[in-house]
Amino acid sequence: MKKPAPEPEAQTGVVHVSDKTLRAFLGYQMKRTFNVIQSDLSQTLKPFDLRMLTYTALVLIVDNPGLRQSQLAEAMDIERPNLVVIIDELERRDLIIRDRLPNDRRAYALLPTLAGRRLCEKAVAAAEEHEKRLLRDLNPDAQAMAMKVMQLIENNRRRDS
Repeated sequence: MKKPAPEPEAQTGVVHVSDKTLRAFLGYQMKRTFNVIQSDLSQTLKPFDLRMLTYTALVLIVDNPGLRQSQLAEAMDIERPNLVVIIDELERRDLIIRDRLPNDRRAYALLPTLAGRRLCEKAVAAAEEHEKRLLRDLNPDAQAMAMKVMQLIENNRRRDS
C-alpha cells in the first residue's frame, strides 16, 4: 500500500511556530510576560551583582530586620536548604549579618548592614525604573487591575491548599 504524500509543511519544515492555542490560557501568557520581566530585571540588577533571588532576599531583610531564616524561606516560597546559599552569598558580601537569637540558639535573626541597606536602596530604585519602563503603556487603572487579578489568583491557590 502506497503512503500518502506528506503535507507541504512536513517537507519544508515549519516556518512559523504558532502558539495560538496556548496563548488562550492566562497562565501561559503570564509565563511569557514573566520571562520578559525576568530577563529585563536580570539586566537591571547585574550592575549591583544581584540576581532576582538575592535581590528579593536582601529587600525582605532590609524591610524586616531581625526576621528568621525560616520566615525568609516562607516569604520567598523556597526550601530552607536552598536559602542557605543565598544567605551565605549576602553575608559573604557584608550585606547582611546572621545574629543568633538569644531565646533560640538554633535560629538566626537576619539583619542588614549599612552597605546592605545602601545597595538595597539603589537596587530598588533601579527596579522601580525597570518596572516603569516595562509598564509605560499601561495606565494606572490597568496596572491596578492587573495587580488585583494576580493577587486574586494567588489567594485562590492559598484557599485551595
